[in-house]
Amino acid sequence: QVQLVESGGGLVQAGGSLRLSCAVSGRTFSRYAMGWFRQAPGKEREFVVAISWSGGNTNYADSVKGRFTISRDNAKNTVYLQMNSLKPEDTAVYFCAADRTRDSSSYYTTESDYDYWGQGTQVTVSS
Repeated sequence: QVQLVESGGGLVQAGGSLRLSCAVSGRTFSRYAMGWFRQAPGKEREFVVAISWSGGNTNYADSVKGRFTISRDNAKNTVYLQMNSLKPEDTAVYFCAADRTRDSSSYYTTESDYDYWGQGTQVTVSS
């Protein structure tokens, strides 16, 4: 069983930064592609960023390019999301997701491709 636990959310002023973490249980974390999604009030959950199990390939939503950075530490079974220059429209519950991929360079950008999800962490950006 794979379990994901997010942390690091909170309240921050516009222009500020936060770093989210997602700790993953399971012996094969290094074989899981990871993704971050978010869901704002009254909206559907949307893709934010994904990373391959090697960490060498990433894909960002246009809305966060240049501001957010995903990284992973396979030795610590953890994936991170560094969020800089935060905007009020970044306010949402952020979820991390995991699933195995066939090779080290693949990742998923679609919600339905992920089998494992965390419970989410709230990020609120005030104007």
